Amino acid sequence: MIESAEEFVRLRASENQEEYVRAAHDEAPIEVWYEVVEKHPDMAFWVAQNKTVPYELLEFLADHSEDRVRSMVASKNKLKEPLLLKLASDSSESVRMSIARHKKATSAVLTQLTGDTWGEIAKLASERIENGSHK
Repeated sequence: MIESAEEFVRLRASENQEEYVRAAHDEAPIEVWYEVVEKHPDMAFWVAQNKTVPYELLEFLADHSEDRVRSMVASKNKLKEPLLLKLASDSSESVRMSIARHKKATSAVLTQLTGDTWGEIAKLASERIENGSHK
C-alpha cells in the first residue's frame, strides 16, 4: 500500500521496474490520492492511471484542467453511466472519442454522442447503436 504522496511520487519516478509498477497497481488511502493531486499536480495523470484509484477520485479528476488527465479517466473500465455522460460532453475531442469507444457506453451515452460536433465521434456512436455494440 502506498502510504503518502511522497511515496507515490518516488515510486512513479523510480527507474526500478518493481517500484514503477507499484505506482500503477498499489492501493492508497483516498486522502493520499488527493494529497498527490494537490501537492504534485503534474502527477494527476499517473494517479488516474492507477488501477485501484477510487471512483470518487475519478469523478474529481473528470473536472481536471488537463485534457490528458480527463482522457485517462475516460479510458477507465470502472466508469458508470453518470460519469460517462458527463465526459461525453467534455470540451476535448479525445475525451469524447474515448467515451464513444468505451465498452460500457450505454445507449444514452452513445445517443448523446450522435450529435457530436466532430463527425468521427458522431459516426462511431451511431454505428455502435446500429450494431448493438453497447451496454
